[in-house]
Amino acid sequence: MSKEVRVRYAPSPTGHLHIGNARTALFNYLYARNQGGKFIVRIEDTDVKRNVAGGEESQLKYMQWLGIDWDESIDIGGEYGPYRQTERVDIYKTYWQELLDKGLAYLCYCTEEELEKEREEQMAANQTPRYSGKHRNLTLEQRQAFEAEGRVPSVRFRVPENKTYTFDDMVKGEISFTTEDTGDFVIVKRDGIPTYNFAVVIDDYLMKISHVLRGEDHISNTPRQLMIYEALGWEPPRFAHMTLIVGDDHKKLSKRNESIIQFISQYEELGYLPEALFNYIALLGWSPEGEEEIFSREELISIFNASRLSKSPAVFDPQKLAHINNHYIKNADPQRIADLAIPHLQKAGLLPETLDAAQQDWAQRLVALYQEQMNAASDIVSLSEMFFRKEVEFGEEESAVLADEKAPAALGAFLAKVEASEEFSPERMAALIKEVQKENGIKGKQLFMPIRVALTGQMHGRDLNQTIYLLGKETVIERLKAQTA
Repeated sequence: MSKEVRVRYAPSPTGHLHIGNARTALFNYLYARNQGGKFIVRIEDTDVKRNVAGGEESQLKYMQWLGIDWDESIDIGGEYGPYRQTERVDIYKTYWQELLDKGLAYLCYCTEEELEKEREEQMAANQTPRYSGKHRNLTLEQRQAFEAEGRVPSVRFRVPENKTYTFDDMVKGEISFTTEDTGDFVIVKRDGIPTYNFAVVIDDYLMKISHVLRGEDHISNTPRQLMIYEALGWEPPRFAHMTLIVGDDHKKLSKRNESIIQFISQYEELGYLPEALFNYIALLGWSPEGEEEIFSREELISIFNASRLSKSPAVFDPQKLAHINNHYIKNADPQRIADLAIPHLQKAGLLPETLDAAQQDWAQRLVALYQEQMNAASDIVSLSEMFFRKEVEFGEEESAVLADEKAPAALGAFLAKVEASEEFSPERMAALIKEVQKENGIKGKQLFMPIRVALTGQMHGRDLNQTIYLLGKETVIERLKAQTA
């Protein structure tokens, strides 16, 4: 095994980057960077039927968006390439031929129909379905007869009988499996494409992978991989099987759980910040020392310790993610947040597709007004809806505020000041409200609350002076007149 820490993330290009896969990539990345090692991205594309157009590009794009970089991959190369499995078939062929030559693998000519019948018979007899080994010891004449029928063989690995395989998992401790219920498994399909459990061993060994950090759903693959390592005389890497991410129903995240947004591309579209997602995903199944939960990428690299990987499933909490994203939004450059939020207003048809300088300034001020409240940039649409409706609606509480005996005087006095003022700015509105207070003796909630309610229909909101300014002089006068007529 290589002394240098070398880890890999090996996605199949079957779709967009999922939260679960993003966590696998991120933990491998953090471990490599913390240990001063290398992080490799390898594309496992041998399941050709499931590959989707743009799958590779999407995986790489959204890892980069999250802030994950790598040392070797299909885009930048490296000394252990190629890094796409379909380009490595000739390499795999060398090793499956070696296993055939040593009698550690053999050609199997069983048809799908024969295998299915065998499975059905075993299940009917309450037996664990497994390949019976019926073609384990074919003679040359039998093989030639099958080939004369036009049968194309697969290659099966010859599983050792009644053997126990044990490995020390970095998360779960010692794990043992026996070969009792494991039938000889296929390592090369009839089309000449190696199966996952075979190809991954060859790739990890030749790429000098020292540690394999992956989801616990891969534990059942590990014994088969250990058998292949043993057959080829290779030392396996150190394994760490991370607990699954579950929803609030404590079931593994699946596309059927629509209460949780599960793809990184969707978070980008909603206006989440990549550093917030990076921070949150790092806490899914790993915990730092202490109570702090907000960490930069550099801080997470510095403190990441595989010994603190959780032994319990990680519950995905959308509210916690929203809270963390809100923290990053509040502390972000206002221009950056405006650039993320304004397109959502345009998409909703609230702003024109092209903004002139005045419209751009107004939109940026609007976003800045709500920056502290946004859990995602897309929230600007619902938060700012009062600025885009023609009429103000009042609930019971709001109507009670306007019915207060001092409200008409406060609103009338403020209306007169606004109409008479040539300047219309947040600072001028603050000054006018103070003048009303001084001249009419109306102060506190009896002054501010009627103005806010009359103009917005809301009891509470953001800075009143900025709100008045953004509503615009014409709208302010119109809404005040509606309450003083």
